[in-house]
Amino acid sequence: EVQTGFCRTGKMFASGYWEVEPDIITTAKSISGGLPLSAVTARAEIIESPQVGGIGGTFSGNPVACAAALKTIEIMKRDNFEAKAMEIGEVVRRRFGKMMREFEIIGDVRGRGAMIAMELVKDRKTKEPAADETKVIIKECYEKGLVLLNAGLYSNVLRILVPLVVTKEQLESGLDIIERTVNKFD
Repeated sequence: EVQTGFCRTGKMFASGYWEVEPDIITTAKSISGGLPLSAVTARAEIIESPQVGGIGGTFSGNPVACAAALKTIEIMKRDNFEAKAMEIGEVVRRRFGKMMREFEIIGDVRGRGAMIAMELVKDRKTKEPAADETKVIIKECYEKGLVLLNAGLYSNVLRILVPLVVTKEQLESGLDIIERTVNKFD
């Protein structure tokens, strides 16, 4: 849940989509609004089994980061970030669906909440990865002020991880940049 946790997918934790109760959950990043903090949460019989003091880490127990985490979680609940992630995801998927109908380079769009992936291909039938094109798109988007990451076995997937505090204007601006850039490859 380091990347998927804290409302990113539309649930507090993505594991909630599968009606499972994890033995262990690892979290970081979004837990403290960007301050360095990570956490391991587990059932009592697991977390209490190591020798006292046997578990620690670089980002363990910093009081400022812990205070930030408490406030961050309070805000996530108060402002219903789960619903916000779903709203963001709907906007992104709607725009990406439109783009997919227009641009053959887009082979697939998938994801949950505000964690979306756009797979770029040279040919939709063969699904041949468009890795070089993906690199160029990421570079051109960056030059226009939008930071994207690639992913996937062939580095041909655009990872879209929209901040849950994004404004509608910022979201539309980012999607416009992606659309104009992807359009060059069709």
